[in-house]
Amino acid sequence: MTEDKKPSGPDLTKGVSLSEFKDGKLLGHVGEEDVLLVQAGSEIFAIEPLCSHYHGPLAEGLVVGDTIRCPWHHACFALRTGEATRPPALSALAVWDVAREQDRITVARKREALKPSTAHRSAPTPEKFVIVGGGAAGFAAAETLRREGFAGAITMLSSDGAMPVDRPNLSKDYLAGNAPEDWLPLRGEDYYRDAGIDLGLNTNVAAIDPKTRSVTLGNGDKLPFDRLLLATGAEPVKLQIPGADQPHVHTLRSVADSRAIIKASGSAKRALVIGSSFIGLEVAASLRARKIEVHVVAPEERPMQKVLGSEMGDFIRSLHEENGVIFHLKDTVERIDGIRATLKGGGVIEADLVVAGIGVKPRLVLAEQAGLAVDHGVSVSEYLETSVAGIFAAGDIARWPDPLSRQTIRVEHWVVAERQGQTAARNMLGRRERFDAVPFFWSQHYDVPINYVGHAENFDDVSVDGSIKDRDCLLKYRKGGRVLAVASIYRDLDNLKAELDMERAHA
Repeated sequence: MTEDKKPSGPDLTKGVSLSEFKDGKLLGHVGEEDVLLVQAGSEIFAIEPLCSHYHGPLAEGLVVGDTIRCPWHHACFALRTGEATRPPALSALAVWDVAREQDRITVARKREALKPSTAHRSAPTPEKFVIVGGGAAGFAAAETLRREGFAGAITMLSSDGAMPVDRPNLSKDYLAGNAPEDWLPLRGEDYYRDAGIDLGLNTNVAAIDPKTRSVTLGNGDKLPFDRLLLATGAEPVKLQIPGADQPHVHTLRSVADSRAIIKASGSAKRALVIGSSFIGLEVAASLRARKIEVHVVAPEERPMQKVLGSEMGDFIRSLHEENGVIFHLKDTVERIDGIRATLKGGGVIEADLVVAGIGVKPRLVLAEQAGLAVDHGVSVSEYLETSVAGIFAAGDIARWPDPLSRQTIRVEHWVVAERQGQTAARNMLGRRERFDAVPFFWSQHYDVPINYVGHAENFDDVSVDGSIKDRDCLLKYRKGGRVLAVASIYRDLDNLKAELDMERAHA
């Protein structure tokens, strides 16, 4: 808490009554610390009031059973223990003991913090689990294995040079200059050491052999495994035009990519963003925050129309235009000569910084070579197991049976990858837990957050409750009369409720 910030609400050590609660919650303090009281059924819990992910206000969240969900990015916490039970939050919250006499509730002692599990120290087991990939799914799986008490060896192999990071930040706050680099790692180096996770960075995996149950590294070393998680993620689609290989032309996926764009933006006067994807437009917003002139070239009639519909597409375009972005839609870049980008429509844009955000493709080579079933992604069961027993897949590469849309789907969302990593980890331990979480993602454009829950590959009807232009709306995307997805701006609680409805629809 900052020095000048006064604690919130009443002093909970002196006691409060239930009549003071609003919507089952009351924000107060114990000493200098803010504490949120939450009523769940007949019980009262006391918990830290800000989400451990990006500090979303849990007082505005949704209580489900004995858990509370964050209104911003749908993390979930156990009210009894403070444990983060759903990503994107990974760290537990503090909890306090609550005493209750009739209608009088007092908060006393803060409990000992939950420690990340180091169960492997006491009784190591001979099993060897290997995780290929250092992104959201791979990290969440390793962390969950230890949290669930797995005491065998965990080896995590990442082709990246950076420890697992909070990738959404790379196109948002970090790129805009609003977040320091030390915010990026999901955990510090000491975490891997203490948890006994062998993290191999800059490590190339050449092959997976399901018969001998081994992984061959790029240097020829072989690593045996009992269970394997394939979480190789996706890579940016490369521009296939003359001049795309010049040093001022970038894609954005890794920390190194984001650093390179930040470095280039130090001297750049004008940037060209190719593609009006979420990544492309977040990059555009971040570069505008750095006072660079930004042009966006994309073949669509409206940005994000395929995902969010025409009205939201028009809103996003005008929001970016209000912030100085210049659009060249229904057009493509044909070639880049030095800093001159020539458009198919005949226009020329001179830009000393170019970022291509034209989509990503799943990294499937290892899976294909290993003989795993592949269909525009690695085919997995409801337990995230591939066609080979003991080998699992999660994250951007996994195509799984989605109970809501009743289709097999592959989704490139950060939170989905984290949640799949957790489920895959538990199933590597033999739990047989179905992956049926409702997909969720968020996108940030200047001061406007867009939350999206569900998955609609296409839709035939969009209903709008509220006003898109007034930045207060809930959109429902239907196909054949069924709601497949919901998007919102500043309707966080409604978005959480929509997620819960979708979960209950296929429970």
